[in-house]
Amino acid sequence: MVSRLLLGCGAGTVGHALVERAREQGGTVHVVTLDPEQREFPQRDVTITAADPADPSILSGIEGSVTSVFIGTDSPRRNVEIARAASEVFESIPIVAYAGDEPTADDRKSLEALVGTVLDPSETLREYTASVITSGSTARARHLRALVGQMEGDLGVILHDNPDPDAIASGVALARLARSVGTDAGVYYFGKISHQENRALVNVLDLELTALDEPAAAEAFDAIALVDHSLPGVNDQLPEETPIDVVIDHHPSPGPVEARHLDVRSEVGSTSTMLVEYFDALELAIDERLATALLFGIRTDTNDFSRGVCRLDFEAAATLLPSVDVGTLDQVERPTISPETFETLARAIENRRVEDGVCTSCIGTLRDRDALAQAADRLLNMDGIVATLVYGFVDGTVYLSARAHGPTLDIGETLRDAFDQIGSAGGHAGMAGAQIPLGFLGEESEDNEELLTQIVGEVIDGRFFETLSARTEGSTRLTDSPDEWPAVRRR
Repeated sequence: MVSRLLLGCGAGTVGHALVERAREQGGTVHVVTLDPEQREFPQRDVTITAADPADPSILSGIEGSVTSVFIGTDSPRRNVEIARAASEVFESIPIVAYAGDEPTADDRKSLEALVGTVLDPSETLREYTASVITSGSTARARHLRALVGQMEGDLGVILHDNPDPDAIASGVALARLARSVGTDAGVYYFGKISHQENRALVNVLDLELTALDEPAAAEAFDAIALVDHSLPGVNDQLPEETPIDVVIDHHPSPGPVEARHLDVRSEVGSTSTMLVEYFDALELAIDERLATALLFGIRTDTNDFSRGVCRLDFEAAATLLPSVDVGTLDQVERPTISPETFETLARAIENRRVEDGVCTSCIGTLRDRDALAQAADRLLNMDGIVATLVYGFVDGTVYLSARAHGPTLDIGETLRDAFDQIGSAGGHAGMAGAQIPLGFLGEESEDNEELLTQIVGEVIDGRFFETLSARTEGSTRLTDSPDEWPAVRRR
């Protein structure tokens, strides 16, 4: 539910007019004010808190998801006081401040140092404020543009490891947005781009991406943005303590996320959709190559609009279609398939285990990590199958890819319950993944691939099916430590 926070908006001010207009935009409105007339202004979907909006403790206690903040008293100095408190509490949320009546140069300078947008007092801006600033997408876009435009040095847009089309396209789009306001930006990733469609996307569209060899390489960037994932050190090789400036992602975060601009919306089908929304709000042109990449990103992450899709995904696709090169898109969607990928698919089919409509398969040693997702998709097409889990190991890590369809199973929550305590897991109801260190399993069996495959299969399948059973019974307790896997350690 969208929540727009209006601070100090008393009767007779710009903010007073915003209350009704903000409510009309959809979602909820929360007003914090000491003005007695405003406090008696009843409206559906409007919450009034009678308190000092310049008190940080009041603002930090506001419950719910705040998507935008507007400061709107008639007093310039009062607006500065409120802005100081709001900027302290809402570091990652767009803040717009009305300058007030007859602000001095010092008043404006103080406000500009605290918030992303300052509006001058004029009749035309009153209408502009009511119709535009209350839009969540516009506020987010203006906040991002202001933040990126103030950056000095190089912005490193970091994709998740072994990036997929959605990560690639949204990363290229964010770098393009940054360059539009004069900030140097490049797109970077750890790992490899091995999936044939992903390679085709980069090569056919001639997209500029740079592979990073080691975590220390990120120290060269003056600012860092994460797209299609949200935490440093989780599905990328950045040090966990790396400060992050921008996060744009559509996956539920596996932990607390901190960034100067934070936009995580799990209800959206792809990160590419979110970047299209930014470009549209800022009226930035999307050329043919970028439009083609973004549409491919949306289509792959939503499985051609059949998985985890929402209204914004369809709207973004409609925005992109007139600029898409259909011939190039066809080239990207129909690349040649490597023998390694066919081998992985064959092993997934051969090693499959089916139980109550759920199919799991241990590949063993991986030669193409990207083929896991393809195998999970293909096995889901089997008659009677409602969920799949395909996994294998390489370089001391077990990689898992899962898929599900239908309303009865949230595969993202299932993987988090099963594996988050021994690795990292995340995803949506229909699509998820995880990474788990081999730990002592690899140490004890590293010279015997057949034995290692058997042990990994028993552990992963055991925890996965145990979790499915526990979730069905309403309990999700699992053994969290590898040291508590006695059946495996006795081997």
